[in-house]
Amino acid sequence: MRLRERIATPQGKAPFVRSLFATIANRYDLITVLLSYGQDRRWKRRLIDLGEPLRGRRVLDLACGTGDLALAAASHGADVTGLDLTPGMIALARRKAPAAGVHFLVGDMMALPFAAAAFDVVTTGYGLRNVPVLETSIAEIHRVLAPGGLLLSLDFNRPASAALRAVYLGYLSMVGSLVGAILHGDPDTYRYIAESIRHYPGAPGVADRLRAAGFTDVEWRPVLGGLMAIHVAYRRASV
Repeated sequence: MRLRERIATPQGKAPFVRSLFATIANRYDLITVLLSYGQDRRWKRRLIDLGEPLRGRRVLDLACGTGDLALAAASHGADVTGLDLTPGMIALARRKAPAAGVHFLVGDMMALPFAAAAFDVVTTGYGLRNVPVLETSIAEIHRVLAPGGLLLSLDFNRPASAALRAVYLGYLSMVGSLVGAILHGDPDTYRYIAESIRHYPGAPGVADRLRAAGFTDVEWRPVLGGLMAIHVAYRRASV
């Protein structure tokens, strides 16, 4: 079955994503640097800056990977929990800064193991695009945010222009296939990025879904000329 067909349904995407990230965990940091031409950390710093002040706030970092955003938030004085679906990612995150005070755990973005209103800020880098059902994950984020709480999400965008989208996805598919073949012997490993964007509603569509879930003051900020985006959204404060 072709990759596009494998991830076209939640039932197909869920096991594919689990297997994919288990495969790439040990090279995840390298790949994010290579595919972003070294810009990934700058984008993540920008996201953290949008959350300031973080000192003393309860922060949940979803799809935390090897812990970049979680550790950055902790360095700004936040009380941080990092959650990822992949045990290998969590193991690497714990090794990065064992004394940082971040609580890392394995868990699913679509079924968060936390009480309602448990966090003041939720961050995620490349998380929403990878969940099997976007609306379910957004609803869970809304549930665990305290009234007035903030969501910050960094991810790829899906360009509205058909011509630009074709060039962008063609480039990502070509580069992803090459890197996947070299590092893992499987072109689909990183070609998945382009294919996941094809199924993704893009930044305006994500913003619409956030509003539908009850978030307010929703906006998205273009990154890399709009090829990437940071979403900013708030859970409505109690009256």
